[in-house]
Amino acid sequence: MPSSVIRFYRYDADTQELLVGFQSGTKYVYSGVPADIFAALNAAFSKGEFFNSHIRDRYPFRRQ
Repeated sequence: MPSSVIRFYRYDADTQELLVGFQSGTKYVYSGVPADIFAALNAAFSKGEFFNSHIRDRYPFRRQ
């Protein structure tokens, strides 16, 4: 299901960095995200709900 909040996301398993692009146009890179969290995000019915519950405010981030 398309997200009303998240436009796209990409994961780099080597660096454990998750790039998230939001519908607003802003992009953030979240560091130290384990592969199982990315897999769960990928499988989640609601990407936005999963992101808010399991990634936002739990991992260090920087604006890209």
